[in-house]
Amino acid sequence: MPPESHLPAGKTLDEQASHCFGCSPINPIGLQLTFTLTTEAENITATATVQLTRNHEGPPGYLHGGIIATLMDEAMSKLNRPLNLIAMTRNLEVDYLRPCPIETPLTLTAHHLHREGRKLFHSATLTHPDGTVLATAKGLFLAIDPALLNRRQP
Repeated sequence: MPPESHLPAGKTLDEQASHCFGCSPINPIGLQLTFTLTTEAENITATATVQLTRNHEGPPGYLHGGIIATLMDEAMSKLNRPLNLIAMTRNLEVDYLRPCPIETPLTLTAHHLHREGRKLFHSATLTHPDGTVLATAKGLFLAIDPALLNRRQP
């Protein structure tokens, strides 16, 4: 958990993200993803198994592309936590390689690639149980001042 000085006044990281569409366990319409984080020196990996339903369908029997992008973004965002940073997505590039079936346990994996100042570079893959890579992504995240999270835009 990041030091409290990295968070808005009176908030823990879990409270700040309590209704996150990707990971909150209490958001009734969210994906409720749970990740396993592994850290060895600068090698940080986030992994989750996801099995989504017709509620997330695009073409019949397959995930909607926006949901796939959300999965990739959410997985890569988890890599910022072991770095004790709050960072927001600056750029997300998804390559849709194969249709992603619903009702199938897919493996979502993200890797921290490197850091340049405030810029954090990550990658992610979504893989079928047979080992076929269904989608890949690259993400650029920017570390932000946590006080910015308290500002609301009209």
